[in-house]
Amino acid sequence: MFKKVFVIFFLFFLSKIAYGAHPLITDDTGTQGTNKIQIEINSEYSIDNEKENRVSIKEKSVEVATILSYGISDNADIILGIPYQWFRIEENDLTVEKEEGLTDISLELKWRFFQKDGLSFALKPGITLPIGDEDKGLGTGKVTYKLFFITTKEIEPWAFHLNLGYIKNENKVNERKDLWHISLASEVEVTKGLKAVANVGIEKNSDETSNTHPAFILGGLIYSIIENIDVDFGIKAGLNKQEKDLTFLAGILFRF
Repeated sequence: MFKKVFVIFFLFFLSKIAYGAHPLITDDTGTQGTNKIQIEINSEYSIDNEKENRVSIKEKSVEVATILSYGISDNADIILGIPYQWFRIEENDLTVEKEEGLTDISLELKWRFFQKDGLSFALKPGITLPIGDEDKGLGTGKVTYKLFFITTKEIEPWAFHLNLGYIKNENKVNERKDLWHISLASEVEVTKGLKAVANVGIEKNSDETSNTHPAFILGGLIYSIIENIDVDFGIKAGLNKQEKDLTFLAGILFRF
């Protein structure tokens, strides 16, 4: 009863203020279990430098996201997330844009429909709600939709994850509406309580003027302080100019 009351309260709170194990971008098929709760607080600090027509453009951004996962059954979770973002854009060291605020809320369902001999499959449909101000670069202005197919294969001490996704990027900011995502991740237990993780991926560019798609590589560590509390750190680097040059990721996770 306490857990149900807590979930209702927390969902209400997020609605008013308003993914694999972090720092991975690629999700896994794992779920929380019936009536189990997981709360994540994840952060990113990104740096991107470009040069166009002798103009040096620098963008720095910070994002903090709170993510709640609730197990509605042993093989299905409801996931609610809300990010808050700060960003600044400079041209030749002069600030031309600076904004902060809530961005679009995400609501997802993860359903693991197959599991046998270390191999499992899941589907993860989701939507984002246009909470952020699209005029300030903090949202899309419309409800967006997505569907991901997730595969996990466990070969102790390793685990491998594959994500194939489609995003219906409805928006008011002149971006492409039909996007795809492909990413692959691996994790290995280095020692008790410590995992090393790696990730690579690519997603169709939402910029209609470019046919080069952002690609990334990522590495990081996940450490279990105690059984139900994890901390993590990662570094993500762009493999081409369309992806942000460098992103530092850190997070903390609580299970109940």
